Amino acid sequence: MLEKIHQDARERMEKCIEKLSADLRTVRTGKATPALLDAVRVDYYGSSVPLSQIASISAPQPRLLVIQPWDKAATDPIVKGIQVANLGLNPAPEGDLIRVPIPTLTEERRHELVKRCRQMGEETRVAMRNVRRDANEELAKAEKAKEIAEDDLHRGHKETQKIIDELSEKVDQLLAAKEKEILEG
Repeated sequence: MLEKIHQDARERMEKCIEKLSADLRTVRTGKATPALLDAVRVDYYGSSVPLSQIASISAPQPRLLVIQPWDKAATDPIVKGIQVANLGLNPAPEGDLIRVPIPTLTEERRHELVKRCRQMGEETRVAMRNVRRDANEELAKAEKAKEIAEDDLHRGHKETQKIIDELSEKVDQLLAAKEKEILEG
Protein backbone atom coordinates (compact mmCIF):
# COMPACT_ATOMS: atom_id res chain seq x y z
CA MET A 1 0.00 0.00 0.00
CA LEU A 2 2.71 2.48 1.02
CA GLU A 3 4.82 1.46 -1.94
CA LYS A 4 1.97 2.14 -4.40
CA ILE A 5 1.23 5.59 -2.93
CA HIS A 6 4.91 6.59 -3.02
CA GLN A 7 5.39 5.22 -6.54
CA ASP A 8 2.41 7.25 -7.75
CA ALA A 9 3.64 10.40 -5.97
CA ARG A 10 7.15 10.03 -7.42
CA GLU A 11 5.79 9.56 -10.96
CA ARG A 12 3.54 12.62 -10.67
CA MET A 13 6.38 14.75 -9.28
CA GLU A 14 8.73 13.58 -12.05
CA LYS A 15 6.11 14.65 -14.62
CA CYS A 16 6.15 18.12 -13.03
CA ILE A 17 9.93 18.21 -13.49
CA GLU A 18 9.65 17.03 -17.11
CA LYS A 19 7.21 19.86 -17.80
CA LEU A 20 9.58 22.36 -16.19
CA SER A 21 12.42 21.05 -18.31
CA ALA A 22 10.34 21.42 -21.48
CA ASP A 23 9.25 24.93 -20.47
CA LEU A 24 12.83 25.99 -19.76
CA ARG A 25 13.90 24.86 -23.23
CA THR A 26 11.56 27.46 -24.73
CA VAL A 27 13.23 30.33 -22.84
CA ARG A 28 15.54 32.28 -25.11
CA THR A 29 19.19 32.37 -24.09
CA GLY A 30 20.72 34.36 -26.94
CA LYS A 31 21.76 31.17 -28.69
CA ALA A 32 19.74 29.82 -31.60
CA THR A 33 17.99 26.55 -30.86
CA PRO A 34 14.86 25.16 -32.57
CA ALA A 35 13.31 24.58 -29.12
CA LEU A 36 12.84 28.36 -28.84
CA LEU A 37 9.92 28.03 -31.24
CA ASP A 38 8.25 25.05 -29.51
CA ALA A 39 5.62 27.33 -27.99
CA VAL A 40 4.74 28.97 -31.32
CA ARG A 41 1.32 28.07 -32.67
CA VAL A 42 0.31 28.91 -36.22
CA ASP A 43 -3.19 29.58 -37.55
CA TYR A 44 -3.09 27.17 -40.48
CA TYR A 45 -6.23 26.68 -42.57
CA GLY A 46 -8.47 27.66 -39.67
CA SER A 47 -6.85 25.61 -36.90
CA SER A 48 -4.06 26.40 -34.49
CA VAL A 49 -1.15 23.96 -34.93
CA PRO A 50 2.37 23.83 -33.48
CA LEU A 51 4.97 25.32 -35.83
CA SER A 52 6.96 22.06 -35.83
CA GLN A 53 4.05 20.27 -37.54
CA ILE A 54 4.06 22.47 -40.64
CA ALA A 55 7.74 23.32 -41.10
CA SER A 56 11.28 22.17 -40.41
CA ILE A 57 13.36 24.34 -38.09
CA SER A 58 17.15 24.40 -38.06
CA ALA A 59 19.91 26.47 -36.48
CA PRO A 60 22.68 26.74 -39.10
CA GLN A 61 24.46 29.51 -37.15
CA PRO A 62 24.67 30.37 -33.43
CA ARG A 63 22.44 33.43 -33.88
CA LEU A 64 20.09 32.32 -36.67
CA LEU A 65 17.12 30.00 -37.00
CA VAL A 66 15.91 28.95 -40.44
CA ILE A 67 12.35 27.75 -40.94
CA GLN A 68 11.38 25.90 -44.08
CA PRO A 69 7.58 25.57 -44.42
CA TRP A 70 6.36 22.40 -46.08
CA ASP A 71 3.60 24.42 -47.74
CA LYS A 72 4.44 27.82 -49.27
CA ALA A 73 1.01 29.11 -48.25
CA ALA A 74 2.06 28.70 -44.61
CA THR A 75 4.84 31.33 -44.80
CA ASP A 76 2.72 34.35 -43.80
CA PRO A 77 0.84 32.53 -41.01
CA ILE A 78 4.21 31.29 -39.62
CA VAL A 79 5.62 34.83 -39.58
CA LYS A 80 2.47 36.06 -37.87
CA GLY A 81 2.56 33.17 -35.35
CA ILE A 82 6.15 33.99 -34.34
CA GLN A 83 5.28 37.67 -33.90
CA VAL A 84 2.15 36.86 -31.87
CA ALA A 85 4.15 34.49 -29.61
CA ASN A 86 5.88 37.59 -28.23
CA LEU A 87 9.34 36.03 -28.08
CA GLY A 88 11.13 39.21 -29.10
CA LEU A 89 12.04 37.68 -32.47
CA ASN A 90 11.65 39.32 -35.87
CA PRO A 91 11.14 36.72 -38.64
CA ALA A 92 12.18 37.69 -42.18
CA PRO A 93 10.66 35.70 -45.07
CA GLU A 94 13.05 35.08 -47.99
CA GLY A 95 11.48 33.07 -50.79
CA ASP A 96 10.90 29.51 -49.52
CA LEU A 97 12.63 30.16 -46.18
CA ILE A 98 11.99 32.26 -43.12
CA ARG A 99 15.11 33.54 -41.38
CA VAL A 100 14.82 34.37 -37.70
CA PRO A 101 17.87 36.24 -36.39
CA ILE A 102 18.39 35.85 -32.64
CA PRO A 103 19.34 39.25 -31.20
CA THR A 104 21.81 39.44 -28.33
CA LEU A 105 20.14 39.81 -24.98
CA THR A 106 20.49 43.01 -22.98
CA GLU A 107 21.46 42.70 -19.33
CA GLU A 108 17.97 43.80 -18.31
CA ARG A 109 16.35 41.19 -20.57
CA ARG A 110 18.64 38.48 -19.16
CA HIS A 111 17.48 39.31 -15.64
CA GLU A 112 13.83 39.25 -16.76
CA LEU A 113 14.37 35.78 -18.26
CA VAL A 114 16.06 34.54 -15.07
CA LYS A 115 13.10 35.86 -13.08
CA ARG A 116 10.68 34.06 -15.43
CA CYS A 117 12.64 30.81 -15.04
CA ARG A 118 12.54 31.12 -11.25
CA GLN A 119 8.79 31.66 -11.46
CA MET A 120 8.46 28.47 -13.52
CA GLY A 121 10.53 26.68 -10.88
CA GLU A 122 8.28 27.93 -8.10
CA GLU A 123 5.17 26.79 -10.01
CA THR A 124 6.78 23.35 -10.30
CA ARG A 125 7.52 23.28 -6.56
CA VAL A 126 3.89 24.21 -5.81
CA ALA A 127 2.67 21.39 -8.08
CA MET A 128 5.03 18.97 -6.31
CA ARG A 129 3.78 20.10 -2.88
CA ASN A 130 0.22 19.45 -4.09
CA VAL A 131 1.26 15.91 -5.04
CA ARG A 132 2.81 15.48 -1.57
CA ARG A 133 -0.42 16.68 0.04
CA ASP A 134 -2.43 14.20 -2.04
CA ALA A 135 -0.10 11.36 -1.06
CA ASN A 136 -0.31 12.28 2.62
CA GLU A 137 -4.12 12.42 2.41
CA GLU A 138 -4.13 8.94 0.85
CA LEU A 139 -1.93 7.68 3.68
CA ALA A 140 -4.29 9.21 6.27
CA LYS A 141 -7.31 7.59 4.59
CA ALA A 142 -5.54 4.22 4.56
CA GLU A 143 -4.69 4.57 8.26
CA LYS A 144 -8.24 5.59 9.10
CA ALA A 145 -9.58 2.57 7.20
CA LYS A 146 -7.13 0.38 9.22
CA GLU A 147 -5.29 -0.65 6.03
CA ILE A 148 -2.00 0.55 7.52
CA ALA A 149 -0.77 1.04 11.08
CA GLU A 150 -0.11 4.43 12.67
CA ASP A 151 3.66 3.77 12.53
CA ASP A 152 3.34 3.14 8.78
CA LEU A 153 1.50 6.44 8.45
CA HIS A 154 4.41 8.35 10.04
CA ARG A 155 6.96 6.35 8.05
CA GLY A 156 4.93 7.11 4.91
CA HIS A 157 4.94 10.86 5.63
CA LYS A 158 8.74 10.77 6.07
CA GLU A 159 9.20 8.84 2.84
CA THR A 160 6.97 11.30 0.94
CA GLN A 161 9.05 14.17 2.31
CA LYS A 162 12.24 12.38 1.26
CA ILE A 163 10.90 12.04 -2.29
CA ILE A 164 9.99 15.74 -2.54
CA ASP A 165 13.37 16.78 -1.09
CA GLU A 166 15.20 14.62 -3.63
CA LEU A 167 13.19 15.90 -6.59
CA SER A 168 13.36 19.53 -5.42
CA GLU A 169 17.13 19.15 -5.76
CA LYS A 170 16.58 18.30 -9.47
CA VAL A 171 14.45 21.44 -9.87
CA ASP A 172 17.24 23.52 -8.32
CA GLN A 173 19.81 21.94 -10.66
CA LEU A 174 17.67 22.62 -13.75
CA LEU A 175 17.15 26.25 -12.72
CA ALA A 176 20.83 26.80 -11.89
CA ALA A 177 21.90 25.42 -15.28
CA LYS A 178 19.38 27.57 -17.15
CA GLU A 179 20.31 30.71 -15.20
CA LYS A 180 23.98 30.13 -15.99
CA GLU A 181 23.11 29.62 -19.67
CA ILE A 182 21.06 32.84 -19.77
CA LEU A 183 23.56 35.01 -17.91
CA GLU A 184 26.57 33.74 -19.88
CA GLY A 185 24.83 33.39 -23.25
